Amino acid sequence: MRLEGIIFDLDGVLCRTDRYHLAAWRTLAGRLGIALPPDAAERTRGVGRMESLDIVLGERAGDFTREQKRALAEEKNALYREYLAQLTPADAEPLARETLAELRRRGVKLAVASSSRNAPLILDKLALSALLDAIIDGGMISRSKPDPEVFLKAAAALALPPARCAVVEDAQSGIEAARRGGFLAIAYTPAPRRLAGADKEIHTLPELLEL
Repeated sequence: MRLEGIIFDLDGVLCRTDRYHLAAWRTLAGRLGIALPPDAAERTRGVGRMESLDIVLGERAGDFTREQKRALAEEKNALYREYLAQLTPADAEPLARETLAELRRRGVKLAVASSSRNAPLILDKLALSALLDAIIDGGMISRSKPDPEVFLKAAAALALPPARCAVVEDAQSGIEAARRGGFLAIAYTPAPRRLAGADKEIHTLPELLEL
């Protein structure tokens, strides 16, 4: 089967902003007098903002009203956007730009599907937006991964069925979402780390050119 479209997760695939997310969560947790869970980085990877907030709040999640949680999530996002101001095209994943350009040259449709509402801002700062046919961000979905909604919307934006698309993910929840949606699930793992259920595994982005 020839793939006609590739849908990329953003954080951890085309760039790495995990450190900025973690720094923002750490600042918020510190203000609340909460110790950030030691596995916060892994548990919040690929997860929506409100779900991530509950992970950070831990046992104190029930101490806050929905409105208070919404305000805390906005506070974290404001901190995160301050960190994002430091991003430049040099922060893109190694050979991301070259790989996207070659895939486009070969006629493959490309999309980013991210739970982050900041995806358009990040892609602009990385100078990758012009290489994409569609961008689906957290503001366009109502259900977070492992629900496949974000990937299904990306496929629809590309006017392609899921069976003709691959999803490139670095998080377990993303691989599960891709499988649920009927996509070819490709695990991107630059560091030694396996993701269960992936159809294929790559360690560098140019490996996509060999599919």
